[in-house]
Formats: sequence, structure tokens, C-alpha cells
Amino acid sequence: VQLQASGGGLVQPGGSLRLSCAASGSIFSINGMGWYRQVPGKQRESVAFITKGGITNYGDSVKGRFTISRDNAKNTVYLQMNSLKPEDTAVYYCYAPAGAWYWGQGTLVTVSS
Repeated sequence: VQLQASGGGLVQPGGSLRLSCAASGSIFSINGMGWYRQVPGKQRESVAFITKGGITNYGDSVKGRFTISRDNAKNTVYLQMNSLKPEDTAVYYCYAPAGAWYWGQGTLVTVSS
């Protein structure tokens, strides 16, 4: 399984970004996909997850602001991030449990004025 993440960048507080994570390879083995984020010096934080059946789960800090969705035809998962705050600044990693855990390369999101 290979994961390719994209969509990070610089945005002002209150703005929006959409991250994408495209899966390729043995995608039949993927049970779901999600996003973690990492700030240097801090513990990795779970952001969102969506199951193969479309059930979603969110971290408390992003509930009501972030939405995870999937396009099965494109084998892609999206993370729509609205009402962004400076504390959302982090490197965002998509991942997929498929026997082993597979990770994308990370995409930097910076929320700053």
C-alpha cells in the first residue's frame, strides 16, 4: 500500500484547507483511512478516521470543524479543515491500517496571520 498526501500550506486563522490522501497498491486490504498530526516536541494526535463503510471518528479538538470523507472510485480520502486555528499548525500524516500500518509522507499545515 502506498499513500500520497497533498494539500497542505499556509492559511490565515479562520480559513480552510483540504488535504487529500490517495491510496495505491494493495488497496483491497485497507480497512479504513485516517489522519494524524504531529507538532515537534508534542505527542502525535489522532485527527480523524473513516472506515471502509464510511463511519467517521474525530479527535475532540477538531470536532465540528474538520470533515473526513472518501471517494472510493479514486481510492482517496479527504480532510476538509474549516475554521482553522493557529493550534492546528502541524504536519499531517494520512495512514491506513491494512495488516501493517501504512503512512503517507506528511504535509505541513501552517495557520498564521
